[in-house]
Amino acid sequence: MSYLSWNETTITDFSDSNVSKMYADGYVFTRLSRGTMIQTRSVRIDLSKFGLSSENRRILKKTDELRSEALVLPVENYDFKIGKLAKDFYTMKFGEGTMSAQKIKEMLSSPEKSNFNSLLVYSVLNARIGYAICYVSAELIHYAYPFYDLVKAPKDIGLGMMIRTIVNAKQGGAKHAYLGSLQNKASLYKLQFAGLEWFDGKAWQTNIEIVKKLLNTSL
Repeated sequence: MSYLSWNETTITDFSDSNVSKMYADGYVFTRLSRGTMIQTRSVRIDLSKFGLSSENRRILKKTDELRSEALVLPVENYDFKIGKLAKDFYTMKFGEGTMSAQKIKEMLSSPEKSNFNSLLVYSVLNARIGYAICYVSAELIHYAYPFYDLVKAPKDIGLGMMIRTIVNAKQGGAKHAYLGSLQNKASLYKLQFAGLEWFDGKAWQTNIEIVKKLLNTSL
């Protein structure tokens, strides 16, 4: 999986204030190595302006059995099945070699190598069916690497997971929910949320029509 990247840097100051500043400057944490961040066409939601749309409510209703909990990383007693689930998901969605089970294990169990500190676990009828690897602080959440069981998961679980995470972040007092980057047409679904902003390389923009044109002309 290749990413649009204007700049890359490696930080050594992992304080909440410095990480928040980096995210505000369009940088996001990556899976590459500890401290590595890229500046990209980041997309975030100003949670002070976020409210559920009728479409958001429809998705929540269709996935109303979905429950979530947050686990602090690193996890104890890492289960290799999580890595296999992630590898299978990213292979099916984006192609062979996109994500390895070893990289998932590293992000979940090796804090000296990983930038992420939270694993969101999503369940249906007490059966774990989806996950999202995230960076979380008092001010923000970066919903970075979601994955779920493509066979057993109910329809619309992907959006159901994302919407619930945004709602929970707002209720928890965070200022922003970061949803990764806007790469191409496949990213258009991220533009449906109230309070959405996108980084153009220099500043945060709210004009969605401009970025829609950019995405529709991207490969």
